[in-house]
Amino acid sequence: MEVKFEGTKDYVATGDLTVAVNAAIALQRPLLVKGEPGTGKTELARQIAGALELPILEWTVKSTTKAQQGLYEYDAVSRLRDSQLGDSRVQDVANYIRKGMLWQAFEAEERVVLLIDEIDKADIEFPNDLLQELDRMEFHVYETGQTIRAKHRPIVIITSNNEKELPDAFLRRCFFHYIQFPDADVMARIVDVHFPGIKKTLMREALTQFYDIRETPGLKKKPSTSEALDWLKLLLVEDLDPADLKRDGKDALPKLHGALLKNEQDVQLFERLAFMARREGR
Repeated sequence: MEVKFEGTKDYVATGDLTVAVNAAIALQRPLLVKGEPGTGKTELARQIAGALELPILEWTVKSTTKAQQGLYEYDAVSRLRDSQLGDSRVQDVANYIRKGMLWQAFEAEERVVLLIDEIDKADIEFPNDLLQELDRMEFHVYETGQTIRAKHRPIVIITSNNEKELPDAFLRRCFFHYIQFPDADVMARIVDVHFPGIKKTLMREALTQFYDIRETPGLKKKPSTSEALDWLKLLLVEDLDPADLKRDGKDALPKLHGALLKNEQDVQLFERLAFMARREGR
């Protein structure tokens, strides 16, 4: 019987998210997770691995990453150099094959969770180049003539920050879930997980301000869940109470705002709001 993912004590998973995870596992399809940065997409894969007691392999995609690197890389330069030095290792081409994350996941002796993180950072052909391998759970190594087949189908979690559209052919092969930004009730549960002793009055005032900031018109970058947690941690370190967080209209910037506002345009926006409030208060 398939073990079900139901969240963990360290990760608040909403009902629709647990349904998506378990559906992807049942269908044996990759789970494509989208959402704002900082909403726990990467952490989800780690928590699934922990909850199901499986090893995890993490492949972090960059703008320069090629799909082939997930399968294997052939180091022809090292082999040429060794041949010039008379090294006997050159007789076996396998000595110059570097296994990628998919190879490691396919040959693992037990089922693993494979995280392909931020797939949208790579070029547009990257997802298509992995279609067959993720579908068939096998690939061919041309240099050695091997065919690498998965001993156990890994649970594949793919994250995207929506920096670019993914190909339709790739999307058809995935189970999709968008992690909505948590509402105040879910955020309070997340805060309780990370700061179980926090005073409810402080959390209530802090979260009220946090959501007010997120909803400010003209904000270039809305603060994320992880930034809210960083801010709360600082409030606790500074031993602030709800009264310390109170802002009148003339002081629009929140306490320790550097944890929430991450560019000068947004800081200037709040400074302008404070300036306008002071003018109107004259």
